[in-house]
Amino acid sequence: MSDSPQKRHEWRAIFYVQARVAILFVPVVASLLIIAALAGNERKSVPDAIDRTVTGAVR
Repeated sequence: MSDSPQKRHEWRAIFYVQARVAILFVPVVASLLIIAALAGNERKSVPDAIDRTVTGAVR
């Protein structure tokens, strides 16, 4: 592979585009991790006697 400045510039441009795309996904991944952490904290040792998922219309 030749070590021309043009090739180095092309590879650098490709790397910058990949870095920008990766930076766009950082907030998405961070928000998913926060949601997973908040959803995982809702643990109960004793289950409720009333099922909260059943609405009044179904009963």
